[in-house]
Amino acid sequence: MSAHKIDVLIVAAGTGSRVGDNMPKQFLPLGGVPMLRRVMELYATHPAVQHIQVVIGAGQEKFYEQIFSPDPKPKKLLPPVIGGARRQDSVRLGMYAMAVHGPNYILIADAARPFTTLKIIDDVVNALAPDTAVFAAIPLMDTLKHQRDGHTQTIPRENHWLTQTPQAFSFAKLLALHQELQHENFTDDVALFEAADLPIHIVPGSARNIKITTAEDFQLAEAILNSSADTRIGHGFDVHRFTIGDHVWLGGVRVPHDRGVEAHSDGDVILHALTDALLGSIGAGDIGQHFPPSDPQWKNASSDQFVQHAMDLLRARGGQVGNADITVLCEAPRIGPHRDAIRTRLAELLGVSVDRVNIKATTTEKLGALGRAEGLAAEAVVLIKC
Repeated sequence: MSAHKIDVLIVAAGTGSRVGDNMPKQFLPLGGVPMLRRVMELYATHPAVQHIQVVIGAGQEKFYEQIFSPDPKPKKLLPPVIGGARRQDSVRLGMYAMAVHGPNYILIADAARPFTTLKIIDDVVNALAPDTAVFAAIPLMDTLKHQRDGHTQTIPRENHWLTQTPQAFSFAKLLALHQELQHENFTDDVALFEAADLPIHIVPGSARNIKITTAEDFQLAEAILNSSADTRIGHGFDVHRFTIGDHVWLGGVRVPHDRGVEAHSDGDVILHALTDALLGSIGAGDIGQHFPPSDPQWKNASSDQFVQHAMDLLRARGGQVGNADITVLCEAPRIGPHRDAIRTRLAELLGVSVDRVNIKATTTEKLGALGRAEGLAAEAVVLIKC
């Protein structure tokens, strides 16, 4: 399904008044990061997603612009759209803006669900089919009661589901239904497919995939973030000898230099060390096992794909990067002029904000081969949460 054009619409136009803060809930910090930013960054890391459209409320532009400042926004992110009075109006307006990109499918996501996982997104994407709605949900576990006029009735909980996001649809079909049924009221987008008597498929969600609605929900979310997540550390080191050339690759950035490096691939010591750190954090061996230098297909290969492969393995195990700290050891070239570009590229590859990537440079005080400027090296440490 990843061969299709899949875009994401994040509904973030609500006022969030039940949280009791002066700022709408989607812009409030959760674990030090604005909740909407967490959701955007999650979907931006999914390889099947091409564009992300956020719908915000009128007057919320200033809050939106602040959530990434001073870091760059994800490249997949489109300019925000102002929503309408109802949720379905906001979705329809967002889809009008997205139509120019011609997506085949659309994922609808709540800005207030920061604990959606890549596994849930994968399951929804893999279940996509023409004219079929797909959504994540969990079965109702508590006893359900209905009360009216003082009379209470127990409702059988079998075949009852608690709906979550993402919800996924054929873009053209959902847009047509929104236009046709815009004068009716629906609380989610699957309800439009129900009204049209179209097929609907449920994939397992997660009890952790809660929707943040109240101040108490925020307290619970903070507790989840600080709970028993499996924290791992990965370490990587790489070194390359200088040879004839006019540049070196560092962190996916071409850095001019009076020499190149001797390597089978592009010889990017930062990305090689980072790949080993990622693989090490999940016990997946080292870069040489996955990309043998004896294999001609990796001759002069860009090292970006090595990091992307390690990240795919990490995400398949439900992991995400907490932060990365990298040290470059060399007499030359100077790293300082290229530090911001390197941090930005690494943040893109790791699916994190720039403030979670650090680059340091040092020399070996003229000692050893590195001190004699015969080559350069890099050391990477990553913190992983699974």
